[in-house]
Parts: sequence; C-alpha cells; structure tokens
Amino acid sequence: MNARMMIVLAAALLASGAARADLKANLEAAMASDIRTADERARDAQRKPIETLEFFGLKEDMRVLELLPGGGWYTKLLGPALAEKGKLYVAIGTQGVAQLVADGKLPGVEVIEQSGTMARPEGQRRFEIEGLAIPVENIDMVLTFRNLHNFTEDGRKALNEEVFRVLKSGGLYGVKDHTRRHMQADDSENWRRMDPVQIIKEIEAAGFEFVDYSTLHYTPDDELRYEVGRRSVTNNSDRFTLLFRKP
Repeated sequence: MNARMMIVLAAALLASGAARADLKANLEAAMASDIRTADERARDAQRKPIETLEFFGLKEDMRVLELLPGGGWYTKLLGPALAEKGKLYVAIGTQGVAQLVADGKLPGVEVIEQSGTMARPEGQRRFEIEGLAIPVENIDMVLTFRNLHNFTEDGRKALNEEVFRVLKSGGLYGVKDHTRRHMQADDSENWRRMDPVQIIKEIEAAGFEFVDYSTLHYTPDDELRYEVGRRSVTNNSDRFTLLFRKP
C-alpha cells in the first residue's frame, strides 16, 4: 500500500470514528431528555439501546423507518438522534407516538399512514395483514422491536415483503424479538416468542441477505419456558437481535 492510499484509509477511519462518536453523543443526549419517563429510563441498562443501534449500523444521516413503535421507547431516542442530519418515519401502530409528534415533542419525526388492513381472526392471538403499502421509498434502514410475534406467518410475510420494497438497495433491516426454542410448536406460554431460525428463513425468503446476529440480549437464566409477561420473565426474556440487508 502506497503512502497516498494509507493517508486516504486513515482519513476514512478517522471520519468513521468521529461519526460513531457523534451518533453516540446524540443518543446519550436523547436518553437524558425530559420527554422520557422514569420507567423508560429504568429499562436502559437492560435494553442497551446505544449498543443495539450501533450493531444495526445506524448513522445520524440515515432515513429510518420504525415499524410498530408502540409507546415510543425507541422513537424517543431515534427521533432526536436523526433530527439534524437524517429523518425518522414511523408507521403501523403509531397511536402512542402520534400525539407526541403533534405536540412538537418529537420534531422531525413523520407519522406515515399506511394502507391495508390488520385484523385478528376470532379466537386467534396474532394479526393477519392484507394489502399493506407504506408510502415511502429508498429508506436506508427499517427497524422493529419485539413486534414480529404479533403477526401470523402470512402476516409476517406481507410485512417483510413491504420492508424489502421500501428499502433502497443496500438498505438494512434490523429486528429484535423474544426467543423461542427451535422448532417448538405454539402453546399458551410461548406464543409471544419466536424461533430465530424461522425468522431468518422468513426474512431471507422475502429477498434479504442475512448479515449478522448479536448476543447483546442473550439472557442465560431465561429458560425459554414461560410467557414473557410473567413476573419472573418480564424485562428479562432472552431476545434475538438480527440484521439483514437488501441486495
């Protein structure tokens, strides 16, 4: 390697390190924001948001779509971190964050109204999806946290295919959910858990390349036996963290 190439490589490494430092500083500032509740802050140590988002490859200039943001635990971190150079969109199940956006507490975050229907058949726990379309495109990253278990296999297929469509080539898809034993059938205790091998196969079937997994949320004392809402398991479930790329 000649001297010029070494200088270019060193400059690129320095720029990358500076960008990571800037993102971490933005996330730390968001974690300290008054918009977050005491209960949300109490989960920081267990959820490891900075490490998780760094694993997913988040950068502060990305256009990111968060699906099913719930009460906005991650939205309250992603929105401020992306506000200056990037953009955060939220879609599907946005009731919990829409008012915060309307009140100006999450500046720059855009609530997207998707088309299609989600319905839970009578007697079923999981939702089906028909005709899903999210009106964005060329997104850099799509994220969803502990949501895939809420959908039937066909529902997850529809979701994954729409994620594939809205991402640009090279775009990233990060998912996290409660872990189930491999190949274990549904029962009353495990229905909010998912088999990570099955999830990998389903997302690859939508056209994605599997990039990596993280052990950040591996919890050895979760026996994978009990409902994740049980007192002994809540906030201590084993969770898989997976990253995919659109070719």
